[in-house]
Amino acid sequence: MKILIIEDDSAIAANLYDYLESNGYEVDIAPNGNAGLRMAQEDSWDAILLDLSLPGMDGLTLCRRLREEAGRDTPVLMLTARDALEDKLEGFLHGADDYLVKPFSLKEVGARLGALIKRYRGQVATMDLRFADVRLDLSTMSVERAGRLIKLPPKCLRLLRILMQSPARMFTRAELEAEVWGEELPDSDTLRAHVYTLRRALCGPEELDVIETVHGVGYRLVEPDQDAK
Repeated sequence: MKILIIEDDSAIAANLYDYLESNGYEVDIAPNGNAGLRMAQEDSWDAILLDLSLPGMDGLTLCRRLREEAGRDTPVLMLTARDALEDKLEGFLHGADDYLVKPFSLKEVGARLGALIKRYRGQVATMDLRFADVRLDLSTMSVERAGRLIKLPPKCLRLLRILMQSPARMFTRAELEAEVWGEELPDSDTLRAHVYTLRRALCGPEELDVIETVHGVGYRLVEPDQDAK
């Protein structure tokens, strides 16, 4: 999932970037309002984090133009130090979907983003992905297997999310590399190494592998063969 951060405070932007990327999101940053509006219009985003006090163009104007002129309905979570009710109402009137006052918790940002994206996609009832006994919570990007919490590196988390979104599908190596790394394609062993890391994290001492290698082609999820124990 792709998130655009429009924030001129480099420290806040960096914290948001690091947190969201570590939770499996693909993230980009715009440092001012003009760049933010251009990037919001030129690409497709799952959600936008928008600061109100921006150089070049303020957040309210940006959001209004995004809605009225560009016709984009991308979910927008406004971030601001203004906590008065009038300020929040003004944000909603200009097209914001949610409003978060600084200073904020990064976990709350992640949870609100997850909820906005699911609502936008019409998937409010399903806040997580499940395959066999593996669960990926899309609101927090946390992974469990049979109740055991699993910590994954960002690229492995993104890889798992892709596989779990279409569990019956076989993904080619080229598809997975493009989805996870974008235009900066890795060398030939990088994907294999990440799949190996993902497998080791998912498989405890008594747990079976849920990732199948289709030799010479790619990977897919498979139901564990209990008879193989």
